[in-house]
Amino acid sequence: MTILVTGATGNVGRNVVEQLVNRGADVRALVRSPEKASFPAGVEIVQGDLLDVDSLRSAFSGVSTLFLLNGVVAEEYTQALVTLAVAREAGIERIVYLSVIHSDVYVNVPHFAGKFGVERMIEQMGLNATILRPAYFMDNDVTIKEMIKSYGIYPMPIGSKGIAMIDPRDLGEIAAIELIRREQSATPLPLERINVVGPDTLTGADAAAIWSDTLGRQITYPGDDTAGFEQNLRQFMPSWMALDMRLMAERFLSDGMVPDSGDIDRLTSLLGRPLRSYRDYAAQIAG
Repeated sequence: MTILVTGATGNVGRNVVEQLVNRGADVRALVRSPEKASFPAGVEIVQGDLLDVDSLRSAFSGVSTLFLLNGVVAEEYTQALVTLAVAREAGIERIVYLSVIHSDVYVNVPHFAGKFGVERMIEQMGLNATILRPAYFMDNDVTIKEMIKSYGIYPMPIGSKGIAMIDPRDLGEIAAIELIRREQSATPLPLERINVVGPDTLTGADAAAIWSDTLGRQITYPGDDTAGFEQNLRQFMPSWMALDMRLMAERFLSDGMVPDSGDIDRLTSLLGRPLRSYRDYAAQIAG
């Protein structure tokens, strides 16, 4: 049977597809624009949209397991609920859903609250799923690399509580492991939640210090200016999304993204190796 991957052209989705192919799985990638998609040999590409019920019904034909990833867009919540409804209609009993850590805590942050609503739907409807709850993606910092290098500051307002940043490659591998585990089980496995975190919980000052070591010169953390963060984001994203990101940053400051006891050991055991560190990631992207 086939594993259907949504969000397959994004950074996490591509990692999931690649890891599944490496493990010999039959993979179908749902994409909006097949002519723009590039995947490893053997991946079946189907055109569709998470709000197009007919295309979803067609995409689910012959599928046994679903990886549901949908991006931060205005209709994200509806996309997820519609996709899960069609999956349930198609008899899909093996699901991995990409949520976010502390979705039940960051209740005023739109894309967190939406993901928690999806989690509730999965639980209330009795769907057999692994809910992956990743922390902050390390590759978010690719967008600020040039600012770090040009201005000598680490501008992301992540505060002093600590953020357990995760490398998307680790997340992709963990997702693939869970998809294969569910796919190969003789019977559908019960609901499970996994916090997906990195090996270190870093403050803004910690991240600046790592960049100082990486670049060999002083990088500072200017502080927790979430209003300025929102205004900068509005230069290249819609105002609602910039506000969403500001609200998230404010919860970084008040709550952090701190792992639960045992999270890191669980992930290390699952991968059979250490998690990738932010220090190594910074060195990789520093160029």
